[in-house]
Amino acid sequence: MQCQLSNLCKIVEPAVEKLQSVALLFVRLILAYGFYEPAKMKWNDIGSVAEWFASMGLPLPTLQAYMAATTEASGVVLLTLGLFTRLISIPLMAVMLVAITLVHLPNGFQSGNNGFEIPLYYFIMLFVLLTHGAGNLSFDRLLFKSKEA
Repeated sequence: MQCQLSNLCKIVEPAVEKLQSVALLFVRLILAYGFYEPAKMKWNDIGSVAEWFASMGLPLPTLQAYMAATTEASGVVLLTLGLFTRLISIPLMAVMLVAITLVHLPNGFQSGNNGFEIPLYYFIMLFVLLTHGAGNLSFDRLLFKSKEA
């Protein structure tokens, strides 16, 4: 962060940098919350999900239903804990791309019309976690001792 007002920056910048891990924690928890219901719904009726996937022309719809449900459920747990955050972000981003492309894109952008707004936000938040990691308030930090977990 470049700051023109050097005295102000000396005060503000360290405080704001300390909040980075809190911000990453909030992103992880919001995403975990967002994936919880879809994961639960898929696991509660995996057969209907497989049929829905088949109706969209997806190959191996039953396998893909299990893969999507497992990815989302794993994401809920791993994002909440901040464990293997960068790793789980990749398949979750793939799930969001498929959801945007096959389900939401024809409905436009607005979330109220079942558009791609929310899955796009999730994709962007997952990209932030992929590039920045889970932050210091995570099991990634504890296990891997990286300052930028």
